[in-house]
Amino acid sequence: MTAVVDRLEQALPGRVDTSASARTAARADKSGHASAGMPLAVLYPESVEDVQTIMRIATDTRTPVVPRGAGTGLAGGANTGDGELSLSLMRMNRLLEVQPDDLIAVVEPGIINSHLNNALRAYGVWWAPDPASRELSTVGGNIATGAGGLLCAKYGVVRDAVIGVDVVLADGTLMHCGRRTLKGVAGLDLTSLFIGSEGKLGIIVGATLKLGRLVTGTTCTLTAVFASVREAAAGASAVTAAGIQPAIMELIDATSLEAVHRLLTLAPPTPGASQLTIQTDGPAARDEAEAIATLLASRGATVDVTDDPDTGAELLRIRRSMHPAMETLGTTLIEDVSVPRSRLADMFDEIARIEQAYGITIPTVAHAADGNLHPNFVFAGVEVPEHIWQAADDLFTSALRLGGTLTGEHGVGVLKSRWLKAELGDAQWELQQRITRAFDPAGILNPGKVFSL
Repeated sequence: MTAVVDRLEQALPGRVDTSASARTAARADKSGHASAGMPLAVLYPESVEDVQTIMRIATDTRTPVVPRGAGTGLAGGANTGDGELSLSLMRMNRLLEVQPDDLIAVVEPGIINSHLNNALRAYGVWWAPDPASRELSTVGGNIATGAGGLLCAKYGVVRDAVIGVDVVLADGTLMHCGRRTLKGVAGLDLTSLFIGSEGKLGIIVGATLKLGRLVTGTTCTLTAVFASVREAAAGASAVTAAGIQPAIMELIDATSLEAVHRLLTLAPPTPGASQLTIQTDGPAARDEAEAIATLLASRGATVDVTDDPDTGAELLRIRRSMHPAMETLGTTLIEDVSVPRSRLADMFDEIARIEQAYGITIPTVAHAADGNLHPNFVFAGVEVPEHIWQAADDLFTSALRLGGTLTGEHGVGVLKSRWLKAELGDAQWELQQRITRAFDPAGILNPGKVFSL
């Protein structure tokens, strides 16, 4: 395997890092779990041609390659292990083109989510996907995992905001998928196939993004505090059922809220209380906020509303601080199930049942506007204890039984691969593997992820 690294160093001088620190960092992502063994090297291509060179050498030597962005993933999808190459796209980070009249932008995969929107603001446009990791995560990583975020219910997920991708296949072939037009139905929709493919089909080296005009008007933020998490979840479902579409509607359960307040040194919240944090925007923001406040107050919530931008940003900072707050409680297995919005309260009932059955606490937040929950299994040590995996199995089964899915935005990676077949069924599970083999016959792209049992 030293010969592989030698070939890469000759072909890509200054772009191959074999230091222990770089290789160690590539073993893990933000899930808190790491691959066994040490990768051969971390590669930093600076162009499409560099990526093609890497994949040609990898194919010729049958060396596994794991694509990687900023490493903010939560499913172990970019973790690189023994005998593998970590292919970092962080140096390919340019905004290549903006066409505000057509509402499109062309980018390289390593551009940071928030940096992109900072650059687009001068054109009066924005890219809507808003993951909690937006200050760190890359657009390429967002696309590869099918990322979501706080604004999904109103403005869509990554899948709704990408109309084309440029991909280098396992053998080094460059392929352009998608279009630049609003409409387009020529051939199979391979762009959608690559979104959320977790590095199994090819290396995303460019993307054509669908933009929106910057939202004008007032932004209102409200908090609704409920005596129980079930009441908060039922309140969120009531907002949806009333036909009101907030930009953001986040649910924070009591344990999570207490942990965040401690982390940020805020006044302790009401014991046992759960909170909805809701934001409305656009010309109808005030009317929508007033309607939501009236509805939730009628359901027993204590509601506060503000149109002050700084206050609103501080309230959302509480939600965005969830992951650091969980780290203060211990090692965390961060999960990501979604259920139909009308079943949100039922899913919280299932979480309460699982907590009692296994003698554990599962702090949970949710993108309540779209039914995406993030239960956190907290434990001591590094390895996930067996009883935690059993509780997770119970939670996933419950989500599927309620008509939901194993993952709304984090992806499958390694952490959920053992449950994927239960959701897809035998026929689809096998078909998806056959599709993967068609793109990567040698099986060198991100091996051991998604389809492993």
